[in-house]
Amino acid sequence: MRLFSSSLAWVSVTLAMIPAVMGSPIMAKRGRGISIGLNTDFPDPSFLKAGDGKWYAFGTNGNGKRVQVARSSDFSKWDLLDVEALPTLAGWETEKDHWAPDVIQRDDGKYVMYYSGESKSNAPHHCVGTAVSDKPAGPYVPSDKPLSCRLDKGGSIDPSGFKDADGSRYVTFKVDGNSAGHGGDCNNGNPPLVGTPILLQKVQADGITPVGDAVQILDRNTEDGDGPLVEAPNIVLHKGVYYLFYSTHCFTDPKYDVRFATAPSVTGPYTKNNRQVVKTGDFGLISPGGATVCGCGDRMLLHGFCDESKQSRCMYWADVSLSGTTVSVL
Repeated sequence: MRLFSSSLAWVSVTLAMIPAVMGSPIMAKRGRGISIGLNTDFPDPSFLKAGDGKWYAFGTNGNGKRVQVARSSDFSKWDLLDVEALPTLAGWETEKDHWAPDVIQRDDGKYVMYYSGESKSNAPHHCVGTAVSDKPAGPYVPSDKPLSCRLDKGGSIDPSGFKDADGSRYVTFKVDGNSAGHGGDCNNGNPPLVGTPILLQKVQADGITPVGDAVQILDRNTEDGDGPLVEAPNIVLHKGVYYLFYSTHCFTDPKYDVRFATAPSVTGPYTKNNRQVVKTGDFGLISPGGATVCGCGDRMLLHGFCDESKQSRCMYWADVSLSGTTVSVL
């Protein structure tokens, strides 16, 4: 995701959003649609349930922090913590633009953060960094070397950790091809258009050390209606189906959305559904995207512009249902 600096069944209820934006009428047995979690700039939210039984969310730099942290006991009421999760930096990265952090808990109880940091050697392109902490809110200590850079292809961003059923660990991320594009829509609207592939990197039990080479599992396709890019990958395994959630189009575009693809194994092949799980106008949202879905398959965080000024992106939460090749917001 970038900063300013740099057939699905909908089921029914009419709800009020905060701030006072009315949502679209939908139908639901138990759900609340999509509700605001943080009414402040908190883009690209990821989350996990930590060892203390509480939910922790992590967001792109904002509110004076490189990596933001929020906490909740019930997944609906969130508190923005006054902590800096990444107080020190690795030698390879600059001070600016730390995007899309994601945190996993290792089998040894420690927490690993994946994040996008700007490369000193090839700014403003990014690498995927890793950092480790004993506590979910940090402080996280960065590793000396990034997990992936691919600076000749535009860099690496939007990392997300995944643990498979057999205990194997992976990190999926986007090769930021549009940052090396030829101008136009999100710098990739003018031909020749470049790819923005989603790669899957296997890692050791430490969550940091790569195993073999990364493999491509998705890419943008004009015929699929992806626009200039696909980004914000997040893999979930639910009842034997691998769901790869992602966003299409530019994050500033009203066409920005949440979509998904499914596969029989973590490495694919992934088949795009090509339908929007969430789009502009749903529940009063503006350019929603950057979604993370729980491995339990029943809840989701995402961001959308807080208001029509499009100056900041608020965090929203929702109950979801995954069934076969269908994903629904409840």
